[in-house]
Amino acid sequence: MRPLVSAPELAAELATSTPPRLLDVRWKLGGPPGAAEFERGHIPGAVYVDLDTELARHGAPTEGRHPLPDEAEFQDAARQWGLNDGDAVVVYDDVSGTSASRAWWLLRHAGVRNVRVLDGGLTAWISAGGDVETGATAPEPGQVSLAFGSLPTIDADDAASFSERGVLLDARAGERYRGEVEPVDPRAGHIPGALSAPTVEALDADGLLLPAERLAERFAALGAVPGTAVAVYCGSGVTAAHTVLALEVAGLPTPALYPGSFSAWSNDPARPVATGE
Repeated sequence: MRPLVSAPELAAELATSTPPRLLDVRWKLGGPPGAAEFERGHIPGAVYVDLDTELARHGAPTEGRHPLPDEAEFQDAARQWGLNDGDAVVVYDDVSGTSASRAWWLLRHAGVRNVRVLDGGLTAWISAGGDVETGATAPEPGQVSLAFGSLPTIDADDAASFSERGVLLDARAGERYRGEVEPVDPRAGHIPGALSAPTVEALDADGLLLPAERLAERFAALGAVPGTAVAVYCGSGVTAAHTVLALEVAGLPTPALYPGSFSAWSNDPARPVATGE
């Protein structure tokens, strides 16, 4: 299933008798709260999804800032969004897909095959002349059945040795990878052996994903080519899902995600941290 949908394509699909389910996953590190943004304006028919409470759970610091949600609780949340088995789903945000990709990845991981990210998000929708509506929504509950395990993941032990057998990509900003700044996690730097692959470098000036050919060239320069094992992490497993998306668009096999990411790694004093290029 193609993981992206453009704003014009989505508009055409919403005008059919079987429109996709729309999930609004607006979230930014440090706010503002996405629910208020949703009520001020969203794509008609969309349902708000709270990343902090529905796409993650609270755990110990060594599990990271956004541990994967409990499987049963995630299924309950998806049913409250109105999802049913066999539904087509489109997720979007207002940050070029970098938070909506978390919902895309989780739904794929839970067995939903037809789920796509709106390329360019709400900005692209509005730029293409799409309407918005205001206020909260209360969809009819669905009966979707979900089970985790459809996408590969790694844990901290796997991450520690991954560069010995493949390519471990760090999706955070370059200055965080190098250890020059660290706004939220207890230690600055990166997992030894990881390569810097900032998520934003997969986007063009309009916030759209680069064409598949350019993405493939970018990842090939990092050693991520067909036949090579690839894993991805970020600060807390959110924006890394966007790099998973970019790798799929580039035509590469789905890489493994380290859900705990650097927030989990840096909270374990037994784990070494590297700095610099």
